[in-house]
Amino acid sequence: MIIDCHCHAGKGEGLTSPWDTRASLKLYMLRAAKAGIKRTALWATFHSDYNIANREVARIVASRPHRFYGFACIHPKRDRGRIYMMIKEAVKAYSFCGIKVHRHDAYITREVCEVARCFSLPVVYDVMGEIAIVELLAQEYPDVPFIIPHLGSFTDDWKAHLFLIDQLVRHRNIYTDTSGVRRFDFLVQAVQRAGAKKILFGSDGPWLHPAVELKKIFALGLPRSEEQLILGKNFLRLISRIQTKKDICI
Repeated sequence: MIIDCHCHAGKGEGLTSPWDTRASLKLYMLRAAKAGIKRTALWATFHSDYNIANREVARIVASRPHRFYGFACIHPKRDRGRIYMMIKEAVKAYSFCGIKVHRHDAYITREVCEVARCFSLPVVYDVMGEIAIVELLAQEYPDVPFIIPHLGSFTDDWKAHLFLIDQLVRHRNIYTDTSGVRRFDFLVQAVQRAGAKKILFGSDGPWLHPAVELKKIFALGLPRSEEQLILGKNFLRLISRIQTKKDICI
């Protein structure tokens, strides 16, 4: 089963770019179905209130629960002090299975990481090329899986790609996804050095074409067992430890 671990959904309110305006799934769903993608992890566009945005994503996930997974977006600064309650609601009421944080909003915080640890959730953290923080996350929270999308940089930063590959090799809790990586040989190097077990297929839909992004995985020419890890088994392993019965643990 092919799982796309990186896709946006719902409406934003910034109206400054596609990323904070609207992420319609209409074309994405047609393209994904044609490509053979069976399930997709969704999270919100940029928003001024992620409580509202997460609830919209929850409605989308609930409309097709066998097609979508949900991740809760968190603004580490603006949501300070309420992150535990937001994630508790996301896990228990919405059956969400991960947390999404973007450096564009704010740096990740201990509060986010400790809540992730509490519920045994993976954290997708877009570091926007600021790779040094990954070293601290790996050391401070070795029991929290961190997925660093775009192999560390969406802006084709080759240094970020190289540094993240090194961290994939050295830290067992650091993972990456393949979305938006234009320099294909860095994906080759990531697989060769860190192994397929550290890499997840993601498209960054609906703005990037899922079939185009998926072709990169097939182009790696991996053995079927390794290809399956990237295409879905790694993702399923990372969400398999979710704790839904925790009340207070931080």
